[in-house]
Amino acid sequence: METRIPLLSLEEEQRLFGPHDRHVKLVARKLGVRFSSRGGQLRLRGDESEVTPLVTRVQELLVRLRAGEDLPSGQIEDKLLGRGVELTEEPHQQAVVEARRLAVSASGRRAGEGGLPSARTETQQVYMDLMQESELVFAAGPAGTGKTYLAVAAAVRALRDGKVQRLVLTRPAVEAGENLGYLPGDLEEKIDPYLRPLFDALNDLLGPAATRRMRDMDMIEIAPLAFMRGRTFNDSFVILDEAQNATHVQMKMFLTRLGEGTRAVVTGDISQTDLPKGRSGLADAMHRLEGVQGIGGVVFHRSDVQRSSLVERIIEAYGEDEG
Repeated sequence: METRIPLLSLEEEQRLFGPHDRHVKLVARKLGVRFSSRGGQLRLRGDESEVTPLVTRVQELLVRLRAGEDLPSGQIEDKLLGRGVELTEEPHQQAVVEARRLAVSASGRRAGEGGLPSARTETQQVYMDLMQESELVFAAGPAGTGKTYLAVAAAVRALRDGKVQRLVLTRPAVEAGENLGYLPGDLEEKIDPYLRPLFDALNDLLGPAATRRMRDMDMIEIAPLAFMRGRTFNDSFVILDEAQNATHVQMKMFLTRLGEGTRAVVTGDISQTDLPKGRSGLADAMHRLEGVQGIGGVVFHRSDVQRSSLVERIIEAYGEDEG
């Protein structure tokens, strides 16, 4: 039997493997399970009766490490081998809960479980619940309401929990009233400016080093909307940002790319479309797919703006004007 668990940093691998791979050698000798790492994934191979409980113990250790606990090597070793204090014992569990409560994102802001952000408004909580429960979620509303940031946080959580194997980031290449011309570089470099808000969120949640490593290991894929035709994404968390700039044809094409084990979040501000003509694909899709099983939708309002009171006042001043 072989099981794979995604790792988010080289540090996680080093902590699990132990000094000079001590933990790996002990697990192989005492449990008969082979421990290895490749492409950002921890691989466990051996008899099912030993691998299954070991996977549970490894995941519990990763939760604690990602919550900010500084576990000594001996305690990690004991946990891997199934000896010592278990997480289910009350005093130990309280320490884990407290570590999670005090965890902060890479930017230093207060975060929720596992260092990921928690909802600040009722609508944000509905949004986060929908992303846990639904295969596809639409989120529309003004700037500053956390649509993109919380979607990236949900993607990171799904990756950490082993629910998906990679993150796919995409958005329409439509300029906000400007012409960027022929940008230098390869496809990824050309689309980077459009996806910068998504990378900013990843850097904030994981830190720049972990984000770069995930990109290098192809755990993060950049897929410009115009180049998605003919593809299928399996076991992925896909985020389509600025979806108000996707036409209804592009939106249909995107939605039909979603494969097995994939979750998707589509975000945008319908009042800020940069399309020269025609109906926004985001508005069209939310209308067509309302009530369809497995699909959720949420609309943010001015009261959900979290950037600053100034942004809220600006949005209020512009009202329902487009552009």
